[in-house]
Amino acid sequence: MRRFATQIIVAAGLGLVGYSALALQGVEKPNLPKAYITGEGEGWKQLGAADFMTANCDPDTFTWKGSTVSCTGKPSGALPSVKQYTNFELVMQWRHLSSAGNSGLFVWCPKSALDVLKRDQLPEGIEIQVLDHGYTTNYEKETGKKADWFTTHGDVFPVGKSKMKPFPPTAPGGSSRSFPRKRLSRATPAWNHYYVRCINGEVRLWVNGEEVSGGTNCEPRTGHIALESEGAPVEFREIRLRELP
Repeated sequence: MRRFATQIIVAAGLGLVGYSALALQGVEKPNLPKAYITGEGEGWKQLGAADFMTANCDPDTFTWKGSTVSCTGKPSGALPSVKQYTNFELVMQWRHLSSAGNSGLFVWCPKSALDVLKRDQLPEGIEIQVLDHGYTTNYEKETGKKADWFTTHGDVFPVGKSKMKPFPPTAPGGSSRSFPRKRLSRATPAWNHYYVRCINGEVRLWVNGEEVSGGTNCEPRTGHIALESEGAPVEFREIRLRELP
């Protein structure tokens, strides 16, 4: 096994040397495959109904069918995990069922905040935004203003008393909201793939296979994960998590 791994590394190195030579000669670069985390393999666990608990939503706000959980969006609130996590990586797929849908994934939600969460309130923690493109269209039509303080492609930001130093680019005005470097999410009814890595107070988000946003110096950096209900029907599926040292 060790010899085989060494062969792979050597072959990869030779490939990079070859690619560099091609680049210097002005030859078009090869169409290489992108890394894609599937959430399969050693240490990964698929999360289901038994891994989440009710908080401030109705019993039928979130309903499970196999590995898919459907959310009505009413009332606003959260479906937190039973367990708290510190260092971990997570993959999931999501799609909105209507234009302009609003939802999200929270990480590092403190138990103290969940314990006092009232109906129609959202939890504290670091939010990884899940928005449909129609949200921007509606906002600009209704307000007559440019949507310059949010995007629909994977913003990451702290909520409530939580803190985070955002990776650039950021929302204007000194905001702690990290904007995605590339706009890769797909509109309803298409499915999107998120890969989230949370280590030592740093959170990073990949949207449909490419890293786009995140932040560091997060507080808290231990807590529950939570799916968000915020007014619109949305589905999540294949939620997989692997705890890290």
